[in-house]
Amino acid sequence: MAQQAYVTETADGGSGPERRRDRFRRLLGRPLSGWRGDRRIWRRGLVLTGLAVIVALVMLLHAQIPNAVGNLGSLTETFLPWLGVFVPVLLVLGFLRRSAIALIAVLLPAAVWLNLFGGLLSDKSAAGGDLTVATHNVNADNPDPSGTARDVAASGADVVALEELTASAVPVYEKALASTYKYHAVEGTVGLWSKYPLTGVKAVDIKLGWTRAMRATVTAPDAQIAVYVAHMPSVRVKMEAGFTARQRDKSADALGEAIADDKLPRKILLGDLNGTMNDRALNAVTSQMRSTQGAAGSGFGFSWPASFPMARIDQIMVQGVEPVSSWTLPATGSDHLPVAARVNLATSS
Repeated sequence: MAQQAYVTETADGGSGPERRRDRFRRLLGRPLSGWRGDRRIWRRGLVLTGLAVIVALVMLLHAQIPNAVGNLGSLTETFLPWLGVFVPVLLVLGFLRRSAIALIAVLLPAAVWLNLFGGLLSDKSAAGGDLTVATHNVNADNPDPSGTARDVAASGADVVALEELTASAVPVYEKALASTYKYHAVEGTVGLWSKYPLTGVKAVDIKLGWTRAMRATVTAPDAQIAVYVAHMPSVRVKMEAGFTARQRDKSADALGEAIADDKLPRKILLGDLNGTMNDRALNAVTSQMRSTQGAAGSGFGFSWPASFPMARIDQIMVQGVEPVSSWTLPATGSDHLPVAARVNLATSS
């Protein structure tokens, strides 16, 4: 009698767990119900398939896109990670179009994107480190330079680089940072503040005609580090010329040469390079230095524009020291986000 009661159906037409499983199967099968018996699923969606292949090829062969017309190659490389947005869009369109071939084709850009940027999704930061550095393009039109200085100092950085300094704002930053940083130097529109002594301070000629880069030796407790601060010329997108960056590229070559000629084995570059690590125009710098974000960060670390960061053009790069962690700081009164990193001076790579 007990066994008979166990198998008797409930009043709502079936046992609870069995009915829930049936309902789940119906919901799962409903989107695919229109596909059954439809022989056109392999012929439909050829345009979407073509788009998926094109997106994959652009990401895979981005280095082959020429810069001869409007610096199109550099423009593509600046926003290369964002091509991944096409993957979910094409996936949804493939489902709506009921195209099996389009859905398979979407696997191509997805695989290429993961190969290029999948490593950035994991958190590679670690504890420890000997020196914390930060850099910030403070924006010449910053309405609150004093507050910006305090925000950057609150990061706990031992060395801070500031770019886009105006003559009128320099005294404000000097006053706001004086209690935290005993040593500082300003060359043109860039400056360096440090808890450790600065020597060998000099401007670096990046072929602009005015000073937007400098170099100093920071004497930390157990090491001397050549610290470079640079603000590369801005790039422009013009209707008649496309992505124009000739002056930026020329300055990047000059900066790369200066860093390569430096005799100190430990080097750190802080600044606004107006380009990402993917941008071939920065090869003179990126070929000899490591990005702290790429080596020890979490995510892409986008820094510009501050209101909706889309690219990491503010960089911390190292040579002869080991990145331990790298992160983006909260927004200030600037249109850039400050970025920071912690490095180990005792271990070189």
